[in-house]
Amino acid sequence: MNHQTINDPAVLLTEQVIKQVINAWISQNKAVTTFFNKYEDDIYLQEVAPGRNRAIYILGHLISASDGMLPLFGIGERLFPQLEELFSKNPDKFFAEIPFLEDLKENWETINIALTAHFNKMHPDEWLGRHTKVSEEDFAIDPMRNKLNVLISRTNHLSYHIGQLNFLTERE
Repeated sequence: MNHQTINDPAVLLTEQVIKQVINAWISQNKAVTTFFNKYEDDIYLQEVAPGRNRAIYILGHLISASDGMLPLFGIGERLFPQLEELFSKNPDKFFAEIPFLEDLKENWETINIALTAHFNKMHPDEWLGRHTKVSEEDFAIDPMRNKLNVLISRTNHLSYHIGQLNFLTERE
């Protein structure tokens, strides 16, 4: 950025809004981390409600969704591609074996560290730029299909699943 854009009020406001969105995403990630460090491991093998996903499946699903942001944002390849088949393309209990909770917790921490580091380096024009799943032509028609909008959507996704996880604790 040059000196003129650093003092541009529109740029400063845009940076502020982007930082607020990043902070909301970080806050939701912390809530997930706190939840999965709160109880004994066997609790997470339970369904959050009768006939619904198990808590451990939700964690794997959230890891896979976050991991998918790497290629979506053009940052790189997934760190945990094996989790996509288990947790994004199939329902809970489709596979007899899934990773151990401790391994998933490590994956969760790893993906969040990687994404947070990258997000904190991105400039507003990158955030407002298109992601890899939208063509240049479609982006010209609808510029709201940008990376910042993806992060807002993923933050809402986290919030939704935190709500599901809270059903598990209501029975305790």
